[in-house]
Amino acid sequence: MTHPATPQYTLTELAERLGAQLIGDGSRRIRGLATLKEAGPDQVAFVANRSYIKDLANCRAGAVLLHPEHGAACPVARLELANPYLGYAHLSQLFDPILAAPVGGIHPTAVVAEDVVLGARVEIGPNAVVEAGVELGDEVVVGAGSFIGAGSCIGDQSRLHANVTVCHGVIIGKRALLHSGCVIGGDGFGFAHDGGRWHKIAQLGGVVLGDDVEVGSCSSIDRGALDDTVIGNDVKIDSQVQIAHNVRIGDHSALAGCVGIAGSTRVGKNCMLGGGVGLSGHLTICDGVQVTGMSLVTNSIHEPGVYSSGTGAMSNAQWRKNAVRFKQLDDMARRLARLEKRDQQG
Repeated sequence: MTHPATPQYTLTELAERLGAQLIGDGSRRIRGLATLKEAGPDQVAFVANRSYIKDLANCRAGAVLLHPEHGAACPVARLELANPYLGYAHLSQLFDPILAAPVGGIHPTAVVAEDVVLGARVEIGPNAVVEAGVELGDEVVVGAGSFIGAGSCIGDQSRLHANVTVCHGVIIGKRALLHSGCVIGGDGFGFAHDGGRWHKIAQLGGVVLGDDVEVGSCSSIDRGALDDTVIGNDVKIDSQVQIAHNVRIGDHSALAGCVGIAGSTRVGKNCMLGGGVGLSGHLTICDGVQVTGMSLVTNSIHEPGVYSSGTGAMSNAQWRKNAVRFKQLDDMARRLARLEKRDQQG
């Protein structure tokens, strides 16, 4: 179950794959990517930020991926593209050995139920467990120590890194990428209180992930209480994110590290939540919303745009003064209202 060696490409082949304009020797073979300062003759570098243009003069790369307006400053072969950062993203996938096509096979220490349905070239690593009724599509890779619960379904070309947990009854689309330690389909946080103790509410729903979803390491997506928790197509979830039961996230949204979303909240399409953002439960966030890092959202958002809460860091002495003033705001507001009323009467 070993992967083939990282492939090599000529500059002509890379230009064709990217749809880029090549200026230079198309027969040069490229074996990888590197930064402008470190790239050698068999590597491609890229420029996506004007501040790095100054480093072009001393570049030793086999070629540089850049915008056409910067081409004249490049002393080596170049691949000109309107969006060089997007081009870099595509090239990075070509040279990532982990993303090489799997060759298939089940490790002898893996435990796979007899009725599991396996697509073509499925790889199941050491000590992985695949329970009854699971369906794995073509070229699915299950990393070492991963667990897939009964009745789950994972689409073509999806990959589970080592020690991923997919609980029972979870549906995952095509080309998903699940990083180590993430848990998909654990119980939602549901309890009823009788005045003396808590009583667990069984979580009877599931989790549905669309196509091209990525979930970072140690993130959790809880199963629904009754209906499913649903993550749309092309949603990108960073590490250490908590998504509670019955949350729905629209297509093409992105969640940075340590985001927390409480139960039954709806996040629209093309939304971006910065690191540490918290969303209260039962909210609706419309399409096209960006929430900046460390913000707390306690009310629904119905208009697209950029939203923030909280204050930036300051000296402790200044923060203590402002904290005192914050406690005085209500009294100050009442006094101001009285003054304004007096002025209007007088």
